[in-house]
Amino acid sequence: MIIKSLKNNIPLSQYIDKYKAIIEENLLRLLGPSEITPVTLYQSMHYSLFAGGKRIRSILCIASAEAVGGAIGDVIHIASAIEMIHTYSLIHDDLPSMDNDDLRRGKPTNHKVFGEATAILAGDALLTLAFTTLSDISVLSNIPPEKALHVINEIALSSGHYGMVGGQQIDMESQGKRIDISSLEQMHMKKTGALIRASVRSGGIVGGAAPPRLLALTEYGENIGHAFQIADDILDVEGSIEDVGKTIGKDIAQNKNTYPAMIGLDESKALEKSLIDRAIEALNDFDESADPLRMIAKYIVERKR
Repeated sequence: MIIKSLKNNIPLSQYIDKYKAIIEENLLRLLGPSEITPVTLYQSMHYSLFAGGKRIRSILCIASAEAVGGAIGDVIHIASAIEMIHTYSLIHDDLPSMDNDDLRRGKPTNHKVFGEATAILAGDALLTLAFTTLSDISVLSNIPPEKALHVINEIALSSGHYGMVGGQQIDMESQGKRIDISSLEQMHMKKTGALIRASVRSGGIVGGAAPPRLLALTEYGENIGHAFQIADDILDVEGSIEDVGKTIGKDIAQNKNTYPAMIGLDESKALEKSLIDRAIEALNDFDESADPLRMIAKYIVERKR
């Protein structure tokens, strides 16, 4: 995947792979030794945390920090915590009581391997470990306390009933019903968009973004968060199980509210493009240090999973 080369002629794929490796090394360190008791719980947490994926949310956090003059060392633990929260949400979303999925990233879902009870506990443990990391003075010693608190609050709000958890509840309650387009947008901006927005804002906050720049990053994050879910909806229609790594066509089978179902594929693709254009326009006052953010925005709608 080469969408465009960055300023030093590094393709986006190489940029993503570089930071993905750094994030995964840090995640492994934060997860602790593999012999930790109870071993089964550790194995379940590790299984989903390292099941694949591009680490887009955590990389967005790093790229946002760099776009305003910050460094990866300032945000690596925050980025890692975001990845733990995202993984917890996937484990729980896949449960029989929710989306009831058998595949995730081309592998059996957590509850299929470890059982439903352990999968629930693994998700709980990853969420708790995320906030253990975010509140650990020893690992966040280079961040001023007020910024650390700001970020913790930002991520907590995006993860709970104001964000991701609330969006999942709306999704479950609206299944089999027809909702209007504004309700669909609200659902997806909570379920998918909130954590993406928080990832971008957290990087900007720690990187030292002035208020106008943080506002621009917020607009960028909201637009790509919205586009990300539309892209997922489209992939459920047009993707393949080999590319996407999970069951295709479940949205239609379960009569879910999606953009293609409500406005059609062509209109969904047009909206997706418009959102990405607006996201990139929000970065007009940023120099080439924001090129990774621009390229990630384009990648979101060109990805296959």
